[in-house]
Amino acid sequence: MPPREIEVYESAFAEGWAAEPILTVSQWADAHRMLSSKASSEAGHWRTDRTPYLREIMDSLSAVDPVQRVVFMKGAQIGATECGNNWIGYIIHHAPGPALMIQPTMELAKRVSKQRLAPMIEATTVLSERVSEPRSRDSGNTTFVKEFPGGLLILTGSNSGAGLRSMPIRFLFCDEIDEYPGDVDGQGDPISLAEKRTATFARRKIFLVSTPTIMDFSRIEREFKRSDQRRYYVPCPGCGNYDWIRWENIHWDEGVPESVMLACAECGELIPEGRKTEMLARGEWRPTAVGDARTRGYHLSGLYSPVGWNSWEAIIREFISAKDDPFKLKTWINTILGETWEERGETVNDSVLFARREKYSAEVPPGALVLTAGVDIQDDRIELEIVGWGPGEESWAVDYRVLYGSPGEQPVWTALSDFFEESYENELKEKMRVSAACVDSGGHFTQNVYHFCRGRRARRIFAIKGMSGVGRPIVSSPMHRRSGRNRRPVDLFMVGVDEAKGLLYSRLRLKEPGPGYCHFPIRPEFSEEYFSQLAAEKIMTRYSKGFPRREWVKTRPRNEALDCRIYALAALQLLNPTWPALVRRAAKRAAQTMEQPKPEVPRLPPRRPLRRGWINAWR
Repeated sequence: MPPREIEVYESAFAEGWAAEPILTVSQWADAHRMLSSKASSEAGHWRTDRTPYLREIMDSLSAVDPVQRVVFMKGAQIGATECGNNWIGYIIHHAPGPALMIQPTMELAKRVSKQRLAPMIEATTVLSERVSEPRSRDSGNTTFVKEFPGGLLILTGSNSGAGLRSMPIRFLFCDEIDEYPGDVDGQGDPISLAEKRTATFARRKIFLVSTPTIMDFSRIEREFKRSDQRRYYVPCPGCGNYDWIRWENIHWDEGVPESVMLACAECGELIPEGRKTEMLARGEWRPTAVGDARTRGYHLSGLYSPVGWNSWEAIIREFISAKDDPFKLKTWINTILGETWEERGETVNDSVLFARREKYSAEVPPGALVLTAGVDIQDDRIELEIVGWGPGEESWAVDYRVLYGSPGEQPVWTALSDFFEESYENELKEKMRVSAACVDSGGHFTQNVYHFCRGRRARRIFAIKGMSGVGRPIVSSPMHRRSGRNRRPVDLFMVGVDEAKGLLYSRLRLKEPGPGYCHFPIRPEFSEEYFSQLAAEKIMTRYSKGFPRREWVKTRPRNEALDCRIYALAALQLLNPTWPALVRRAAKRAAQTMEQPKPEVPRLPPRRPLRRGWINAWR
């Protein structure tokens, strides 16, 4: 063999036996990761320098780092999703092994697979070489399973008990853990079930990520408190003092959000957001508590979002919009500050609500631009409330009816149908009808509700079913249900009653009219009994298998008024009105009414004297 060929052969042989370079996750991402234009606003090569605070978090997930558990409590728009995706790519290419990604639901896992992982694999060459095309036969690449040399990635939902307890897992990625159910198929906490699958691996890695929710109930808060609680300290450009960016140090001139600056706690210098890039580049993570040696915890708010993403000015404008609405403020604190929301009250005082009733100037008072109805089905009657809504979801109770009769028989449904044909008069003497209604189908008369709602979608009369559980949206996407032999399905909407009750009770505690405020009229149907039913539940924290669980419990037997108001709120969510257009339309009608001249009373022509002959002829 010629010397040149021998040299090439020996070089290739030695290269094949050489150990692969030891990389961290951030080094791998900088070297290989490509951001797809399908899933990222900044397509191209990944640069950790764009989000330098993610470097240590990603490196803690590297195979060379001894830490086993990484907890990330975070706000929005800081790159946490891509941080987890980089770790998945690192596993597939550099540290193959069995991996599990858990999303709150199977539907969300499917969406993440198609909208996040698939574009990443397609755009990153070293990944597309290891994960086969999903269209090829026996590729091992499906929506919920990604096979690659040396391992596989399984995607599942936290609500799937079967997906949490099958095979051993070395790498566990739990995303948005505050949205997980408290118990899965009666087997316990989903995170505990998943972590048990990693017990056989000495060098396991567990990544827990989430936006927090409610204080003393949030999973990610609980895990963060068990860790060393690291925060990202950045230097002041003026004095060089290191501190982490906190909301109380953000300052702006009243009514001028664009004047926002960060005040240094040491020297008092006001730092513009333009200096944030250099501050982040020189920042460092520092533990603020003593945790165990195997868990690291990181907290990061949306205030760290890089320049060009979510700006401080946008955060201030969002705060101004949300500060007077407890429900919006809760969302802002959770998603922007990355902190838990502290509940200020568990229930409302019914006597206070009764005392603040007011006299309306019309059946539908000014400000109420649309009417919705919530319908609750009982064994011997149907109860319903009509609510008027205005901008900011300020509400006015308009009417409350009780239709007696068995819902298993037709007469009471005929009465309900006749009711929806009625109208209410506003201050402009205009007739207003119910624009949308939700009818509860969760009782003993489900098929009767389906039969009534079928064919009434044009009238926006919807069948709904209340579902408890933290994190459920007030209204979910519809499911199709059939009744009897009728093959035409009816749309069934799920209503997250826990979320709706929390929103309603926070609004009932508002003291000044405005966005979210609830008005009630001085009318016989809105009696003390009505308000007792409206305040008939309270939130309590109970423990199940060692984990806290928030439940709404009744403080009195009847709560129909509360249910009706919740369903009327759900109807408004389904209606989704465009408030600016409605306000302009109402103002235009009011102006036309004011300008319209009063009609003149027609004058009769003067009477001519009757001749005698005409009188005789008439006789």
